[in-house]
Amino acid sequence: MGSYVPNTLEERKKMLQEIGYSSIEDLFAHIPEEVKLKGELNIPKGKTEFEVRREMEQIAEKNQVFRTIFRGAGAYRHFIPAMVKNVTSKENLLTAYTPYQAEISQGILQSIFEYQTMICDLTGMDVSNASVYDGATAAAEGVAMCQERKKHKALISGTVPPYVLEVVETYCFGNGMELEVIPEKDGLTDKEYLKEHIDAQTACVYIQHPNYYGNLEDAEEIGEIVHGAGAKYVMGVNPISLGVIKTPAEYGADVAVGEGQPLGLSLGFGGPYLGFMASKEAMMRKLPGRIVGETVDHNGKTGYVLTLQAREQHIRREKASSNICSNQALCALAVGVYLATMGNEGVRQAAVLCTSKAHYLAEELQKIGYKICNKAEFFHEFVTESAIPAEQILKALEDKGILGGYPLDEHHILWCCTEVNTKEEMDQVIRILKEVPAC
Repeated sequence: MGSYVPNTLEERKKMLQEIGYSSIEDLFAHIPEEVKLKGELNIPKGKTEFEVRREMEQIAEKNQVFRTIFRGAGAYRHFIPAMVKNVTSKENLLTAYTPYQAEISQGILQSIFEYQTMICDLTGMDVSNASVYDGATAAAEGVAMCQERKKHKALISGTVPPYVLEVVETYCFGNGMELEVIPEKDGLTDKEYLKEHIDAQTACVYIQHPNYYGNLEDAEEIGEIVHGAGAKYVMGVNPISLGVIKTPAEYGADVAVGEGQPLGLSLGFGGPYLGFMASKEAMMRKLPGRIVGETVDHNGKTGYVLTLQAREQHIRREKASSNICSNQALCALAVGVYLATMGNEGVRQAAVLCTSKAHYLAEELQKIGYKICNKAEFFHEFVTESAIPAEQILKALEDKGILGGYPLDEHHILWCCTEVNTKEEMDQVIRILKEVPAC
């Protein structure tokens, strides 16, 4: 029912004849026989469009969509105003790639410029790039941009999400940076260990605030330790939390990164999400990717241009400090529309509700025998410990159509609340868990 090869057999024969060959085999006769594929590939036969659609529908029927969710761990269900999808679904905006013909892409460039401006407002930093692939990539790029000629060591907190640590480790392996993990102590970054191990070769220190367990780190003191040693301070932040806590700039961060998914992007099976990056002006030229700037033309009219794009395919690749050569333009547009719709007060209200609801659920769980492991103040995630296996707890909730917290191990669960969780839903969780038998 059709071919993915657009050229007909006759067209292919004519092209071969034009260049002096009678067949495809003749064209590739110079390739040694021993490296050529013999026979057919060991893959299933092709299917028609109709057959593929039926098979995909059968696979999709296995999905379970939960109406109530108390799980975060890096991807969060927040309220998304209808305006976000209304704007981003317009076909003239449906692009995820960088505009290479900037002169005729003024609308897309303006949307990116507005996004950058809002990220700077949110983080308190001086400049933002046009986003990178996701939060983990942003963290790795943030660490990499701090590397200097005589500083090839990075310290990263053990309280960052595991997937962030994995991506940073991969980047450091590739670019030759030494990476050392600062141990966790009571759910927080061990500051004494940091003081003992930071040295003149340390390029930067990376922490997440709030961290993987929901705890708020002592970000200000950590910043003072880092700068006291002459290193750069990189902070990973939850953008919604910035509605109620200090900005990375106020903590003294040199680079601020994070996952932009909470800002108007739906939960998805791995994406598409986007990573935001912002820095102080002194580090502007080390930001990966692109930066859109605002200018005026010779008639005095406002125009938008790709101001900085100093790496990637534009220079010798062996000199490049980053291989990021795109941006998540459609996702960045969604973030821009979300922030414009919510405004300062809307983001602050969402942050307040996330915090208050998480603390309410934690208190109610504590009343029925669940130990709250968070010794520090937490934002909208927290960890509980119970003698009842986590698998049993989560299965009881799943049977009632509720996706519970994320199991950290056999007896610890990472719970999350956002503004969309109602008191009725939280009370239902408590009623269900009261009936779960202890081992």
